[in-house]
Amino acid sequence: MERLIVLGTGNAGAVRCYNTCCVLHDGEEPVLVDGGGGNGLLVRLERAGVRVEDIHHAFLSHCHTDHLFGMIWMIRTVAQRIRSDAYAGSFTLYCHEELAGVVHSIADMTLPVGMTDCIGDRIRIVPVADGEERPFGGYRATFFDIGSTKARQFGFTLRLRNGDKLSFLGDEPCTPAGRPYVTDSDWLLSEAFCLYADRDRFKPYEKHHGTVRESCETAAALGAKNLVLWHTEDTRLAERKALYTAEGKPFFPGNLFVPDDLDVIPLSSPSILRTPRPHRLQYPQKGIR
Repeated sequence: MERLIVLGTGNAGAVRCYNTCCVLHDGEEPVLVDGGGGNGLLVRLERAGVRVEDIHHAFLSHCHTDHLFGMIWMIRTVAQRIRSDAYAGSFTLYCHEELAGVVHSIADMTLPVGMTDCIGDRIRIVPVADGEERPFGGYRATFFDIGSTKARQFGFTLRLRNGDKLSFLGDEPCTPAGRPYVTDSDWLLSEAFCLYADRDRFKPYEKHHGTVRESCETAAALGAKNLVLWHTEDTRLAERKALYTAEGKPFFPGNLFVPDDLDVIPLSSPSILRTPRPHRLQYPQKGIR
C-alpha cells in the first residue's frame, strides 16, 4: 500500500519536533520531499526504516533553512555512499532554477571536494519550471510555482497508483497561482501554523502562514477529500492532534489528519478509507523496500 511517512511536522522555530518533511513510498521506491533543517533528517530516516541507499528522487520546495539544510546532509550522505560503493544508481533532486543555484553554492562551500565531485555526475540537481512534468520515483509529478510573496517556492501534484490525486502545497497557504493545480485533490498536504484561536499569539500572517481553520476552509473550497496539516508551532505538542482536529473539523467535511513525527498515513482510496487517524510507525530493523 502507498503511504506517506511523516518525518517531521514542525515549523522553522520548532524544537520539540523536527521540521516538516516526508517520504512518499509506493512500496518499491521512496521519494523524499524537503529535508528539514539539518542532519536530524538522517535520524528520522533511520527511525522510519528508510535507507538513504533506496532514495533516488527528492524534491526541495524553497531555500529556507528548515527545508534546505537537511537536503545538504542528504547530498553529503549520498556522496559518501557513492564513494564507498554503497549506493547504486543516481540521486536526482528537483527544485526551481534559483534554488538549484543555492544548493550548488552551499554544497561547494560546506562539502569536501571529493563529495562535490559527485554533483553533476551521479548526484543531479535538476531545475524545474512552473507547470513542468517530470518522473518522480515511480510517479510523474507536475511541479508548480505556489506564488509565494517571500522566497520563491514550488509545490507539486501527482497521481497515486489508484488514480488518486496528491498535492503538496509547500509551507504557505494556497494562492490563486496554485489553485489550478491542486483543485479536487484526493490528498492535500498543507501548512497550518497555529490554531485560529491563537493567531494573535503566534502572528502567522506576518510570516505568510495561515491557521488550522483557514487551511481547512481553503481545502474544503478546493474540493479536497483528505487533508494533512503540518508545519506547525510546537508549544503544546502532546495536545496538538486533538486541538487542531477539534478546530478544523467544523470547516472541513473530509478526513482530517494532524500527524506527529514518524506517523505513517496509508494513502487508501477515500471510498475505502476506514479511519482518519494515522498509524504509528513501528521501527523495523531493516529498511523499507
